[in-house]
Amino acid sequence: MSNQYMAKVVDLTVPQKNIIYNMSNEEAVELVNSGNTDAVRKIDGQFSIVAVDGKTIRMARSIGRPIRYFIAKLKEGPCLVVAERIDEIYRHLKKEKLEDQFYPSYTRMAPAHYITKIELLGCPDPNPEYERFFIPERNKWKNLSPAQIGEYYIGTLYKEIKKWLQFRAEKGPVGVTFSAGIDSGSVFLLTYHALKELGESPSRLKAFTLSIDGGGEDLMQARTFLKALDLELFLEPVEMELSDLDWKKTVKVVEDYKSLDIQAATMNYALLQQVRSRYPDWKYIVDGDGGDENLKDYPIEENPELTIRSVLNNLMLYQEGWGVASIKHSLTYSGGLSRGHMRTYAPGDILGFEGFSPYTLPNVIEIAEGIPFIELTGWDHEKLYGLKGEIVSSGIKSITGMDMPVYPKRRFQHGAASASTFGKLFPDQNIEYRKEFQSIYE
Repeated sequence: MSNQYMAKVVDLTVPQKNIIYNMSNEEAVELVNSGNTDAVRKIDGQFSIVAVDGKTIRMARSIGRPIRYFIAKLKEGPCLVVAERIDEIYRHLKKEKLEDQFYPSYTRMAPAHYITKIELLGCPDPNPEYERFFIPERNKWKNLSPAQIGEYYIGTLYKEIKKWLQFRAEKGPVGVTFSAGIDSGSVFLLTYHALKELGESPSRLKAFTLSIDGGGEDLMQARTFLKALDLELFLEPVEMELSDLDWKKTVKVVEDYKSLDIQAATMNYALLQQVRSRYPDWKYIVDGDGGDENLKDYPIEENPELTIRSVLNNLMLYQEGWGVASIKHSLTYSGGLSRGHMRTYAPGDILGFEGFSPYTLPNVIEIAEGIPFIELTGWDHEKLYGLKGEIVSSGIKSITGMDMPVYPKRRFQHGAASASTFGKLFPDQNIEYRKEFQSIYE
């Protein structure tokens, strides 16, 4: 027996953060433990789950909930530490006097939509194995018009928002981080409509819009959007000064260094800090993160690694990156929004909010991946960019009866401040963000 390795698992995740509608957390753990991908796909909601069966550990998550892990070496055998964040893992190791084994790049992020399986066998432990539990059928809606697709897509989104209001956010105010773009605009209108349909007071709802140094186009756009629908009373501007924002602090919050994600997270963190200051007991925040990824609405020309063919030919490219089997897959992070959602999740979570991103749910992504993008766009960039507004606005009209204003795409970080203010706040070079991240544990 003295030659036998003992495996240890320290699970620092918080199951209470999961939003699972059709079973208990314990039942969900058993499904993940089974390794049955079809069974895991039946878990309805937003979740991160860790299941332990002796030396076999399985983890599964949706985009909306992160999982990180690290294998430490003890005399008696390997110790797997699982948490939401890198700094949680580090604090545990430090408490156990194991911090000398730690480096942030030695941690791993479990990819969304996969069962990640780890066998704690000793030294060295093998690489994790990945098996998909979510495989949406592509081009499923090839016989439907954009309007019909919109009704189905937004109808599914609406069901998820309504379900969340019924079973999770039953009481208390609900805030929408609101730029009045297609994603936050649709989420706001569907939440408003759901509250009325459920017999709840729409006064629970607020649209929080950020403006830095009195600049940015989002606040004006938000006013125009809501005025067109006679809903101006729901708008609450959040006006801040440039000196209130700190991208270096945001790097520590998000635990990443990708420039666009840090820029967006800096604005999101500032907005939510102000909301928390005004409303100490506010809990629920809903947002439109994931809407761009679902309908592939990013300027392809800005990324030299992408072509329209790579975007339209690869399953969930924006949600998952190049895939776990790709040479481009990071060992430290997962890819796409599976990694990037920390820009949205982490600022809210660290400030004590419970966030909800309905566009990231598998049930919603499944509808989006069924859209025949190639057939509807003919590989034309501009048609692809215009398709999102057409599908979403027609879906909103079908579900709510409202004519949703549609504006040209603008990133959240660009709409909250003027170009000159933005230039003063953020570095031009990506290396500056990476250096700041690396300095955290130096």
